[in-house]
Amino acid sequence: MNRFFLSLGIGLLAFSALLSPVALRAQAANASSATFPKEIKAPPSPDDWWKAHDEQVKRDFGWLAKFKEADLALAAPAQGENRVVFMGDSITEGWHFTGADGFFNGKPYINRGISGQTSPQMLVRFRQDVIALQPKVVVILAGTNDLAGNTGPMTLEQTEDNLASMADLAAANQIKVVLCSVLPAFDFFWKQGLEPAPKIMQLNGWIKSYATQKGYVYVDYHSAMKDARNGLPATLSKDGVHPLPAGYAVMTPLVEAGIAKALGASR
Repeated sequence: MNRFFLSLGIGLLAFSALLSPVALRAQAANASSATFPKEIKAPPSPDDWWKAHDEQVKRDFGWLAKFKEADLALAAPAQGENRVVFMGDSITEGWHFTGADGFFNGKPYINRGISGQTSPQMLVRFRQDVIALQPKVVVILAGTNDLAGNTGPMTLEQTEDNLASMADLAAANQIKVVLCSVLPAFDFFWKQGLEPAPKIMQLNGWIKSYATQKGYVYVDYHSAMKDARNGLPATLSKDGVHPLPAGYAVMTPLVEAGIAKALGASR
C-alpha cells in the first residue's frame, strides 16, 4: 500500500466514513444491553450515544473542536520540559493523568484521547492535537475502534497506513514516537460477534515490526494483559475493552519505560 497515497486521500477516506450511519445504528442495536463505562461519558442509552456519534462525525469528522481551545491556551514547552502527548481513543481518554486517581501526577503529559475514535479521525487532528503542542514524545494507541467499524468498515492495512502516517508525521517534526499494541479484546460489547482477538494480534505484529523498521519504540500492553482467550480478564476490565484502574496500573510502568527509552534516544 502506498502510504503517500493514503496521506493524499485522507479526505476521501473521511468522506466514505460519513456514509456509514446504517452500520453505526446496527452497532447500537447490538449494544442495547451493554453497560458503557463512565470514562466514555455515554448518554443514557446506547442509541443516544450512537445518534450523538453520527451527528459529531457529520459535523466535525476528526472532532477538531474538542481540544481546539485547550491546544491554543497551552503554552510552549518550558526549557528542558519533557512534554509527552498521548493520542488515542476512550482507552486513553479514561486514563486519568492527574488528581487523586492520577497515574502521572506532576509530569508534563497531555491526554488527547477521544472516546470512540478511529485512526483516520486521529490522523485528521494529529497536527493540531500533537505536532502543534511541540512535545518531545508522542504515545500512539489506536485500532480498537477501527476493528469495530466505528466509522465504517476498515481493513487492517488501512489501520496500519494511518498509524504509519501519524508516526511518520511526528518523526518528520522531530517528535519521538512510541507505538503501542492494541489491548486484548475477545469481543466488543457494542458490536458483538466480530471475533477481534486474532485480528488484534495480527495488527500488533505489524505495529511491532514497523516500529523496529523505523526505529520507533514499541510498547506491548497486549502480552502483559491478555487472558487465555486473548481477551481482557475481569480483574483488569469491567466490559472486556476499557481498563479498570488495575488495568491502567499494568499499562503505566510499561509506557513510562517506553517514554524513557524514547527520550534517551533523543539525547
